[in-house]
Amino acid sequence: MPRRLSSWKACKNCKALVDIKTETCPICGSREFSTEWSGMIIVTDPEKSLVASKLGIEKPGRYALRVR
Repeated sequence: MPRRLSSWKACKNCKALVDIKTETCPICGSREFSTEWSGMIIVTDPEKSLVASKLGIEKPGRYALRVR
C-alpha cells in the first residue's frame, strides 16, 4: 500500500524524496512530484552502495522505491 506522508513528496523522474514545499528536485531538476510513494532508501555514499548502483542512484539522499 502506498505511503502518503504530508511532509514528503517524491520526484516522478528520479524518485528523490523532498519536502512537500520544494518546487524543483535538487537531484534532477524536475518539477513533477507525487505524494503517493512507497518504500524508502537513504543513500549516504552511492559510490560504495551496491543497492544504489542497482537502482541507478548517483547522488546521496532519500529516495522512494516506488512512485505513483
